[in-house]
Amino acid sequence: QVQLVESGGGLVQAGGSLRLSCDASGRTFSSYAMGWFRQAPGKEREFVAGISWGGRATNYADSVKGRFTISRDNVKNTVYLQMNSLKPVDTAVYYCAADLGLGYPSADRPWAYWGQGTQVTVSS
Repeated sequence: QVQLVESGGGLVQAGGSLRLSCDASGRTFSSYAMGWFRQAPGKEREFVAGISWGGRATNYADSVKGRFTISRDNVKNTVYLQMNSLKPVDTAVYYCAADLGLGYPSADRPWAYWGQGTQVTVSS
C-alpha cells in the first residue's frame, strides 16, 4: 500500500509556472505507475498526466501537452508535475494517484491510491 501527499499548489498569474510534488510512503514506490488528475469546480475529475513505474513511458492529456511535464524520483519516492504557461482553465484541485504494476500509464488504469489534493489557481 502507498500513501500520497501532494504539495506545491498555489495562486499564479496566467503564463506563470508551478511545480507540484507528490511524496509517497511505502517501500515499493518504484513498482507503481503514477498519475496526476485534476478536478475543477462543477466538473468531473480528469486525467492530466501519467508516468510508468520506471519513468520510461509518459502520457499526457491533449490539453496540457507541451506545457506540463511529469517526472519521478524513485530514490526520493516523489513524483512531480512541472506546469508551465499556465492558463485560467488549469485552475483545479490537483490529485496524485498510484497504481501498482507494469504497463502504460493510461488514464483508464485502475488507479487505486489517491492523495488529498492541492489547489492550483491561475488568475487572468
